[in-house]
Amino acid sequence: MKGPLFYSKILLFGEYGIIKDSKGLSIPYNFYNGALKKDDKPSEDALKSNASLKQFVSYLKNVNSELVTFDIESLQNDVEAGMYFDSSIPQGYGVGSSGALVAAIYDKYALNKITVLENLTREKLLKLKAIFSEMESFFHGKSSGLDPLNSYLSIPILINSKDNIEATGIPSQITDGKNAVFLLDSGIIGETAPMVSIFMENMKQEGFRKMIKDQFIKHTDACVDDFLKGDIKSLFKNTKRLSKVVLNHFKPMIPQEFHALWKKGIQTNEYYLKLCGSGGGGYILGFTEDIDKAKEALKGYKLEVVYNF
Repeated sequence: MKGPLFYSKILLFGEYGIIKDSKGLSIPYNFYNGALKKDDKPSEDALKSNASLKQFVSYLKNVNSELVTFDIESLQNDVEAGMYFDSSIPQGYGVGSSGALVAAIYDKYALNKITVLENLTREKLLKLKAIFSEMESFFHGKSSGLDPLNSYLSIPILINSKDNIEATGIPSQITDGKNAVFLLDSGIIGETAPMVSIFMENMKQEGFRKMIKDQFIKHTDACVDDFLKGDIKSLFKNTKRLSKVVLNHFKPMIPQEFHALWKKGIQTNEYYLKLCGSGGGGYILGFTEDIDKAKEALKGYKLEVVYNF
């Protein structure tokens, strides 16, 4: 048995900011995916995933039933029979591995589910986001619900604020476009929960809060607007500003060995780096006006192009 595929996602803009009501823009990334599966001879990874699903089932029994109810009996039977999440999405890399799993479980076992085919009003999107937030909190301690939402709908999502989200279109890809968004592999697995708690701790300081409001959110919102409008010149100007702010104020979220590389991009304008998800490892997101130059400058690092425009 194998269920439908659910894809990874990339939050282009909005990491951390969306916790504090900045804009955000999240796009599906079809390079990685996962599906619920049963095998006669499960691998070690399959057994690990199955064990984690058993804990997840216990957690789902206690979620707010006014928000969502599941066919727990079928879910439990399937998990007891060895069901697991077969996924190529790297864990701890900021591309939504738990989000895809949450989407797959909701899709198969939620009763009265909101489907992708119906007219997705803002109310329905917010309800889905609330359901997914509650489900995904099992993995991260606190979740916005956006990763599973993106994975479930497989369309770009624009976050205007906490209670205002909408499906959106993004400028179409130009296969040989020089402008590009890419992923840089840090080679380190990142963990979301400790990074989020560092951020929450910093938010207790007035200076940090002021920087988030006056710089981080301002530049993030500008990047989202520029990207959606296709204003490339302004987009790179604002991405550079955002990259600087992150380097100066989010150092713990950037692996130590990437500090100099981050700075080099800002100085040479060959590429600009930013966090992909909560940081601390996993992927780093990059933007460049000339992908060939960026590849040359980042020789020796694992680089994947996500989007040419």
